Amino acid sequence: MSKKILILSGSPRKGGNSDILCDEFLRGAQGAGHKVKKVRVAEKKVAPCSGCYYCSTHGGACVHKDDMADILQKMIDADVIVLASPVYFYSISAQLKAVIDRTVARWQEVKDKEFYYITTMADEEKTSADTTLACFRGYADCVAGAVEKGTLVASGVYEPGAVRSTPAMAQAYEMGRNV
Repeated sequence: MSKKILILSGSPRKGGNSDILCDEFLRGAQGAGHKVKKVRVAEKKVAPCSGCYYCSTHGGACVHKDDMADILQKMIDADVIVLASPVYFYSISAQLKAVIDRTVARWQEVKDKEFYYITTMADEEKTSADTTLACFRGYADCVAGAVEKGTLVASGVYEPGAVRSTPAMAQAYEMGRNV
């Protein structure tokens, strides 16, 4: 059965290691017959949440008029959400965090999703991704019916493209293919 997959690439670097793994996941998922959309959140205008709760009295509309309404609709419509980010001080990129925070406008409509997590880092120690993964899982814990389906941690990659010579490429492809 074909699924709608949304990949949220939190890499600020186009062609960065996280972004490359998103492309491999996409390639595998498309090859398996799924409909896949990738959003590079760094290329979108997404203001941070103001915590004003305008959305709660305006039918989920946000006071900020930016690209988030479109991204949020894609999240609601997707069967599968892939969250991808490099490790930044043991956490996720600011761009992806802004997207996650802004889902508050219609957060109860984001439900029954399969989640996959992709993270990259210069550090060799895979446990250095634990807090980043906890950020992803913290968001998924707020999504009714969320199911974690796969995790990929690519360590020891810093320079753009370094991930291409690692087993993570095949792992990302296979993870996408096996959605």
